[in-house]
Parts: sequence; structure tokens; C-alpha cells
Amino acid sequence: MASESDDGGDGGRPTGSEVRKPGFGKADHGKPGHGKPGFGKPSHGKPGYGKPGFGRPAFGKPGFGKPAYGQRPRPAGPQPAHEGAAVIYGFHPVVQAMGNAERILHRLLATENGAARLVEELGTLRIEPELVRPSDINRLLGADAVHQGLYLEAEPLASPGLDALPADALLLALDQITDPHNVGAIVRTAAAFGVTGIVTTARHAPGATGVLAKSASGGLEHVPFLVVRNLAEALIALGAQGFTRIGLDSDAETGLDTLTPTRPAVIVLGAEGKGLRERTRACCDVLAKIPFTGEIRSLNVSNAAAIALYALGR
Repeated sequence: MASESDDGGDGGRPTGSEVRKPGFGKADHGKPGHGKPGFGKPSHGKPGYGKPGFGRPAFGKPGFGKPAYGQRPRPAGPQPAHEGAAVIYGFHPVVQAMGNAERILHRLLATENGAARLVEELGTLRIEPELVRPSDINRLLGADAVHQGLYLEAEPLASPGLDALPADALLLALDQITDPHNVGAIVRTAAAFGVTGIVTTARHAPGATGVLAKSASGGLEHVPFLVVRNLAEALIALGAQGFTRIGLDSDAETGLDTLTPTRPAVIVLGAEGKGLRERTRACCDVLAKIPFTGEIRSLNVSNAAAIALYALGR
């Protein structure tokens, strides 16, 4: 039964046609449900639980997609890199890229701490950083990326031609190694051993950006990629220039330790599991294996590259 305060305010009990639908002990004026149960809560000015509004204010016309009163729209954050740009993140990769005068820089995003570390390391920066929150960089790279508060967009470095190599060049050639972590680790190792360049194909190879650049830890700025259309044809061309072509093959009869280091030379590495393709093997002057002495007879390709460079890069 409605109370005196519920009957329209005239102090008398409603009769006949004046009887209204019960509101479960609450006033329904201003409520978007027009007489629907409100479960004992006043509805004016508040969204109802499970009622029309879903987090929007009840008064006024609903604004689909508009923020609720008292809330500010969240900024969209930095936009993704344009197509073709090299994305470099993490302290060491960004420091090396910023210090490379050949690298054309487009945009630098940095947290306050990241920017402070860069200035401490490099002094005056070649490009003004845009200060952002770590979550802004996470949205561009993914939550699992270890960016250390630094994100750089730049132009890819130029790829030198095979005919522009010095007479004492030492190269690595990658035969369809597609894992960017492995290739990045190979680049880092190559930079440590002073490799002249890395021959890779335009297809079936990761780009010199993102995860590869992070795994290379700055090595991309010191070891250029020589991108070719066909690896076998590139090896034939290098042979014509006097390069000794050494294929690393676990089934080879010759041990790596028996070879005499020579220059110019190219060490050819195959993908884990598949190894060198048949035509690639045919284009090598010699096939050699790492002479293992323990029970494990295989290594990650980046570790194998390090051993081969130590043996042949002296």
C-alpha cells in the first residue's frame, strides 16, 4: 500500500482511477524506467543497476559512446609507426642508433627516466624525445616487450652491394633463418667479431626491426645487412670475387678446427632443423662441422655462429 508521501502529496488515500502501479516503496519521478522497480533506491540522477544507462547518467538524453558526466575522455596515445620504418626499443639498441650518424631518426618516445638515461649517456640528443608513460609504449609494442622506457622510429639502414666489399671481408650468409631472436643474436655476435656484413634474402628472413633489433642489442648499427634476391646466386657471385665459401653442416666430414682462416670469406649458416638447402650446399667450397666431444651434438644457430667466427675470424 502506498504511503501518504507516495500518493501525489495531497494527504489522502488515492481512489479508483488514481491508484498507481506500486514502485516497491520508492518514488519513480525522474527515473528512466517510468514506473519500473528500482529496488528501493532513488533513481533521479543515478544510473540503475541493470537498467537503461549502463554507466551513463539517467537524466537527459543518453549519449551513445560519450563519456559519463565528470569523466574526461582518455587520450588516444602515440600512433603506430608508419609502414617501412624501423622500430628500435630498449636502452642499448636506442643508444647505438642515436649515436649512428648514418641512421635517419623520425620519432623518439621516452619515459622521464628513459630520457634522463639517454641524456646521461649521449649528452645532447639528435632528436627531441616525446615524454610518455610506459603504458603508451606498451600499447605500441605489447605488454611483453622489454623497452626500458625507450622507443625509436627511424629509417632502415642502406644495404651495401656485393661489389662494394673490401678485399679482407668476412661475411655471414643466412639460409632461411626466420626467427628474429636467433637472427638478432647472430647480429650481436657478428658485431663482437668485426664481421663486415650479413648476407640475407628479401624473403624468408625477418626485417631489421622490432624484436630482431632488440635481440641484436645495438649490433645493427655496426653490421649491415646485404639483402639479395637469391642466396645461391649471391654465393656464386662472391665466389667469382675470390671469397672462400664455408658451409656449416653437422653432417660434414671436415672439422671446423682443421680449416685455415682465410680472407675474403663467407660462412654460410642454415636454419635449425633444416640446415643448409641442397643448392646452397652446392655453392659452398667446403662444408665443415663443429667437432663436438660431448653427448649433445647440436647447438642453437647463434651459438654455432659464435664458434665458427672464433675459429675462422682470426
